Amino acid sequence: MSEQVLDLAIIGAGINGAGIARDAAGRGLKLAIIDAGDPGGATSSASTKLIHGGLRYLEYYAFGLVRKALAEREVLLDIAPHISWPQPFVLPHAPGMRPEWLLRLGTFLYDHLARREVVPGSERIDLRSQRAGRALKPDYRTAFRYWDGWVDDARLVIENLKDAAQHGARVLPRTSVARAERRDGLWQLTLDDGRSLAARRLINAAGPWAEDVARRVMGMNDAPALRLVQGSHIVTRRVHLGRDAFMFQQADGRIIFVLPYERDYSLIGTTEGDVQRPQDAQVSDAEVDYLLAAANRYLARPLTPDDVVHRFVGVRPLILEAGKGGAASARETTRDYRLVEHAGLDAMTVVGGKITTYRVLAEDVMRRILPKSKPWTAAAPLPGGAIERLRGEHGQAAFKRWLDQLQAREAHYDPAIIRRLAHTIGAPTEGLLAGGLGHNLGGVFEAELDYFRSHEWAMTSQDVLWRRTKLGLHLDSAAQAEVARWFGEAAPDVREIPAGHRFARPAVD
Repeated sequence: MSEQVLDLAIIGAGINGAGIARDAAGRGLKLAIIDAGDPGGATSSASTKLIHGGLRYLEYYAFGLVRKALAEREVLLDIAPHISWPQPFVLPHAPGMRPEWLLRLGTFLYDHLARREVVPGSERIDLRSQRAGRALKPDYRTAFRYWDGWVDDARLVIENLKDAAQHGARVLPRTSVARAERRDGLWQLTLDDGRSLAARRLINAAGPWAEDVARRVMGMNDAPALRLVQGSHIVTRRVHLGRDAFMFQQADGRIIFVLPYERDYSLIGTTEGDVQRPQDAQVSDAEVDYLLAAANRYLARPLTPDDVVHRFVGVRPLILEAGKGGAASARETTRDYRLVEHAGLDAMTVVGGKITTYRVLAEDVMRRILPKSKPWTAAAPLPGGAIERLRGEHGQAAFKRWLDQLQAREAHYDPAIIRRLAHTIGAPTEGLLAGGLGHNLGGVFEAELDYFRSHEWAMTSQDVLWRRTKLGLHLDSAAQAEVARWFGEAAPDVREIPAGHRFARPAVD
């Protein structure tokens, strides 16, 4: 039997589940959040890593969704300044595609749909006089520069879970829920390791597996059917040295992003293709060819398959708009979320959504289950962003000031090491440096690995190399083998890691 009755149990520790857990724990609820894999190990670590309103959604008149997301863009840049920052995008005008006046109108609306504090406005630019233009074919002369935000998606999940845990939540990774039954006015959860939990309320936030969890684990049949769309990404050599990212229009009406990534690389995504089961998603050679061709349509120096150093895929659970049926394209399918309350059972299934609006989704959930409590997360920095701020100072400015002071104070450390740690774990970097980093395993330190294991639920080398950090792109084979041995694993064949990096664990077994 369960040791105590929880107020809330959450199945799924992706960004939606983690955000709900943080918000609920901060309002005093006793809760547990359970995931069959590594927290954030599925879709929430395989996004394009943007905090954005969705400029292209304006074409579908999704003004409410865009406005909500743009407002959240400013909030997330403030509360998570260590893992996020404003990101400029260059959108070239391409003859035969969207006309220049439409691009100007779209960027104008984007600037004015929500208040901007740290994100600049858009501008028309002449590519012939801009650094970004050097990366493009000379045919492209006019572009619009607009701004959005970038975030480390996997770390955003961990930051929310750390805050939830600091408020008393139990985080149970790598634990499947075998069965959830309603008995005697409570939800009784049977876990795959033989433990059980009892909770007054249950939330299914299993992402692409939400429909399966509702039907098979919870015994429900009223969760809406999801459309599963896989989005593949590739990481290549850096296409240019500027700060700008690119948004490239395609002849098929789609767009792709080319983003500066991990200092030495570019991240290119994404594709959109239906998949029947989340675990079936994989990056195909045809998708790699599509992304390369889409980028090369614009780039002065074409990319080749030999330039691809890494690939990953995520599955987005989308909700079809009413009346669309199965014929709607993924671009026409809403990115908004839906909260399905299972009547009379104190249970809810969360479907859809996007990483930018996860915190708003969590507040919406709390309005329904604890309506008299007050929202709090918009003004509360996540643990890594909990640094001293001057009166009225935005998180982005505070973080830069704090980092400069930390580097000056810890001048005996390589500044590059301090910057890397600060942009990974944020505020706890001070304690890590003060205690000493320990043995260098070829680019990662023992103290880091111990921190990820003891404070962030990392249990394997892959958790560290590809989610808590992106060191899998930077460490050589010997260093990656050292990390594997530190976790008690056999040394991996690291040559296979980039091609095989994709989420593979279901939210429940």
